[in-house]
Amino acid sequence: MDRLESLEVFVAAAESGSFSQAARKLGRTPAAVTRAVAALERQTGLRLFNRTTRAVALTEAGGRYLDQAKRALAEFAALELTAAGDQAAARGTLTITAPEMFGRMHVLPIAMDFMAAHPAIEVSLLMLNRIAAYVSFVEEGIDLGVRIAHLADSTLRAIQVGHVRRICCASPAYLARRGTPKHIDDLAQHDAILTTGVRPNPERWSFEASEKTVTVKPRLVVNSVHAALDAAVAGGGIVRPFSYQAAGPIAEGNLVLLFEDQPEPPVPIHIVHPAGRYLPPKTRLFIDRAVPELRAKFGAAS
Repeated sequence: MDRLESLEVFVAAAESGSFSQAARKLGRTPAAVTRAVAALERQTGLRLFNRTTRAVALTEAGGRYLDQAKRALAEFAALELTAAGDQAAARGTLTITAPEMFGRMHVLPIAMDFMAAHPAIEVSLLMLNRIAAYVSFVEEGIDLGVRIAHLADSTLRAIQVGHVRRICCASPAYLARRGTPKHIDDLAQHDAILTTGVRPNPERWSFEASEKTVTVKPRLVVNSVHAALDAAVAGGGIVRPFSYQAAGPIAEGNLVLLFEDQPEPPVPIHIVHPAGRYLPPKTRLFIDRAVPELRAKFGAAS
């Protein structure tokens, strides 16, 4: 294994905190990763990691060397791209995660155009509604993702592409039958359609603008936003989706937006990818395509 490969192994082990995870990421055996790190330590005369039976952690010297290693890898990658160009260097499988409905409506069309423009790249689009914090980019081999949330501090680098809002809506037939709620507190007396698996305590609807939390009565509980919206259009009750999810039924007159005079604060949409490492050409090219397209649609709160 040459010095450049040793640096790649070292960076992968430092970022994952595990020789075994680095091995999976690089397609090598844990023993090969261990040997590469040991060889690098001999060559540099530095102890780069403190090792335990379960994990590894950078030493102070290892932390300083990590910055140098990343710069060296980035410079080498830049040299390669200068010779080949991003288009020629872009190949392989690009793995993307996104919320299920947003992914189908807005990420999939971008991915289809992207694949047409880059025949050497395949896309694996994982549309997940589990909480973003539970998805490990390193362990699951994910290159980038779309997140609709206020992001906590993490090892991910985020590019904001727009924002949406939480809204309440119901069908004209439901409102004619049950009346239109005038105040947030009125929701407790109405039928609610809940979606599970998206956020904890789905029966507790919090409204930041009015600083209120209402416990609603679930008339129907489903695990799909599509089903919740279909049920709302059919007159089953009040639903609380993101604005982009209900934009079509509202524009068609099948759902009515409630509490228009009390809009919720915007929730940002980000493209995220692992920080602190060189971006492969396939990832950079997709970001260059996706960011302006999503900003054109979601740059203003909707």
